[in-house]
Amino acid sequence: MRVVVGLGNPGSQYAQTRHNVGWLVVDEVARRAGAAWRREGKDAEVAEVRLGAAPGVKVLLVKPQTFMNAAGKAVAPLVSFYKLEADALLAVQDDLDSPFGLLRLRLGGRHGGQNGVRDIIRLLGHEGFARLKIGISRPPAGWEVSDWVLSRWRPEEAATLAELVRLGADAVAVWADSGLAEAQLRFNGTDLRPAPPAPAPVVPDGPNELNARSTAEVPEPLS
Repeated sequence: MRVVVGLGNPGSQYAQTRHNVGWLVVDEVARRAGAAWRREGKDAEVAEVRLGAAPGVKVLLVKPQTFMNAAGKAVAPLVSFYKLEADALLAVQDDLDSPFGLLRLRLGGRHGGQNGVRDIIRLLGHEGFARLKIGISRPPAGWEVSDWVLSRWRPEEAATLAELVRLGADAVAVWADSGLAEAQLRFNGTDLRPAPPAPAPVVPDGPNELNARSTAEVPEPLS
């Protein structure tokens, strides 16, 4: 058994916010598998899927029904009930420190200010689980972090977001079937940011500059 936790906030008002990108990824995994979500206690919704080559690895997808800051309340009881080792847990999270368009996996480490991860660490008592980080970028000038993570995706971000969610679901499947190292090898180079524009060619200011260059390049005749 493996457990994948998509971090987010419950309620339709949060569904399309940056903080809920973890929910979008686990929803996509469940959709592909044709799995239905069901309530597990008062703090979580879960869906059971099998990922990888047949018969597949059994994976429990989890959407905490606490708010983000209390996500550990939904995760810790499941880890205890299933007697999971640290390497059997993956948290899918938004990441302020990665630019939008970047996806990466890592093992352990501090919470980096992500309050859902912070609470999971607090209640598990260790940092040794894997994370799938989806970049949402730092807030623009004049924005508070709390307002930025709860803001909705802009229309011009829709295509990149859809591709990030698709690749995130692929990464979850590879992690479950083949382990973290293989998932890192295949997905840690993902960068969907548009390439920077090529530098503009240098254009002479006008005919005088062209004449000046031509004159300078012609050697004077020998006397």
